[in-house]
Amino acid sequence: MMIVAIIVFAIVYVLIATERVNRVVAALAGAGVILAVGVVGADDAFFSRDTGIDWNVIFLLFGMMVIVGVLRQTGVFEYVAIWATKKAKGRPFRVMTLLSLITAVASAGLDNVTTVLLIAPVTLLVCEKIGVRPVPFLIAEALASNIGGTATLVGDPPNLIVASRSGLGFNDFLVNLAPIVVVMLIAFVALSRFLFRKDFVADPEQVAQVMELDEREAIQNRPLLIRSLIVLALVLIAFTLHGVLHLEPAVVALLGAGLLVGISGLQPRTYLVDVEWETLLFFGGLFILVGSLVKTGVIDHFASAMVSATGNSVPAAMMLLLWGSAVLSALVDNIPYVATMTPVVDQLVSPGGPFAGQNGLWWALLLGADLGGNATAIGASANVVVAGIAKKSGHPISFWEFTRYGAVVAVVTLAIATPYLLLRY
Repeated sequence: MMIVAIIVFAIVYVLIATERVNRVVAALAGAGVILAVGVVGADDAFFSRDTGIDWNVIFLLFGMMVIVGVLRQTGVFEYVAIWATKKAKGRPFRVMTLLSLITAVASAGLDNVTTVLLIAPVTLLVCEKIGVRPVPFLIAEALASNIGGTATLVGDPPNLIVASRSGLGFNDFLVNLAPIVVVMLIAFVALSRFLFRKDFVADPEQVAQVMELDEREAIQNRPLLIRSLIVLALVLIAFTLHGVLHLEPAVVALLGAGLLVGISGLQPRTYLVDVEWETLLFFGGLFILVGSLVKTGVIDHFASAMVSATGNSVPAAMMLLLWGSAVLSALVDNIPYVATMTPVVDQLVSPGGPFAGQNGLWWALLLGADLGGNATAIGASANVVVAGIAKKSGHPISFWEFTRYGAVVAVVTLAIATPYLLLRY
């Protein structure tokens, strides 16, 4: 069954990468084969926390998509788009830098998927107003969200998994990860100037027109905007108080969406048009495929091989965790991988283990898993969401276009993380 799981996953990955088949069709067909031949059963696919669909992710996305759909009716995205363009004086590189930094900072306080759901509509409007192609800007924001989300306990799901297993707290993440993330963001902004240089040509006439606009006139429904912002603020506060409220982000998002729909008075067709159904289905298929690798022991074998290859050298263990995690996270979702690796690392660093007290291994695991997800279009949830939004808006992002930029950013940020880990730990 292990061989079958590997072959099916490899075929689906090739189909997605070559874009010979629609990615949703490929993922669902692959999941169907995995279920049909019995590699995983219905219980594994739909009800298992370790090998099944992560419904927390699915319903978090759905809830936030509904909230975004209601917010769109208020004109707030147009307001922010005009404001951001005027602040950047219509210059594309400044626009990209501003939106990327906003995305990165917000991703440190929220989860990165929620952040890109809120920022992507603004980006599409900004690019339309200054006459530039939005794809590079959306890619830059996805990459920035994954870098920024690395900095805190709540910024990325793998961070939460490690925190619950290791006992590391919010301040531990800030002290150990936030400083190097700031350095990475500075490097990312500088790198963006080079990577996307061909796309920094705006239409002077359109820029001049935007500079003359009054962003306050973009607000179409002020009462609904006030209600929407209150609900959104409550949702975001509940996200940050996860450890106190003990409510999963998905539950918070659904409660917020239900409350906002109830007080908005809008017809369902108005806000449901913003739900990315293809993205949700793609995630479902992908979770089942990755779950098959978990159940058949493929990821366990990979993790054990990594650990046995380190010997008793702390630097070797950190580098193997960093770069090995990055490679695997570029190919599969980093959530099941980190969930598999946390017991292994816990055993290594616990009293009596070969690397007792060496918390640098935890940071190596997280930096590799979080930053490695930038390398491909399916390496991180934020990447998949951005690609779905782009396609729906008529600006599809090909697998290789994303990877061409993402792989460079992943390698550069991992190269920055390497001496940091070796020197500090």
